[in-house]
Amino acid sequence: MKLIKLLVLSALAFSVSGGVYAADDMQAKVKEYIEGGFHKGDNQDPKRLEQDETLKICSETRGKPSGDQAKAIMEREKATIQYPKSGVLMGNWEKGKKAFTDGFAMRIGRYEPDAPDKVRGGNCYACHAADPKELAAGNLGTSLRGYGKIRGNTWDTVKYTYDKIYNAQSIIPCSNMPRLGHNGVLSPEQIADIVSFLVDPASPVNK
Repeated sequence: MKLIKLLVLSALAFSVSGGVYAADDMQAKVKEYIEGGFHKGDNQDPKRLEQDETLKICSETRGKPSGDQAKAIMEREKATIQYPKSGVLMGNWEKGKKAFTDGFAMRIGRYEPDAPDKVRGGNCYACHAADPKELAAGNLGTSLRGYGKIRGNTWDTVKYTYDKIYNAQSIIPCSNMPRLGHNGVLSPEQIADIVSFLVDPASPVNK
């Protein structure tokens, strides 16, 4: 219903008085309806729409920062990465499978019948294929099938994978991948478990 109201308001903005009618009023109305679509909860308030320095640069350059800007982004974003208190970057692949599959990642609001305490996993299948038996996978991101089999499970692979999941901007400036750890979608422990899901030879990803 709110979406319908928003569309109606947008149409009125362009139909009344040649599209010049009360632009400031329309902007206020649009803001009101957008903010009204948020529900209370972690990362669910309108503040998430405010861009930080990195996102502003990516928007202004349309995802093509200059060499100096790219370097600054990577340095700034690497500084945000936090690791598990245990220091272990490769956790339990079975837990990682659940964190990879479940949850709603960066989705705004909640849909019924979501339970209030529903796991806030990565919803990684929305963009990536992983377990060959899971056919419902997106292709916006690269396929991760055979990830560990192809790359091995060396320390470099494990750390690269952890850092990429925690904050993709630290690896690829203006990456389309959400900063899952940086934005509080996944905890350091969950990310370590997902790393194991992708890298561990025992994981179905590598069968």
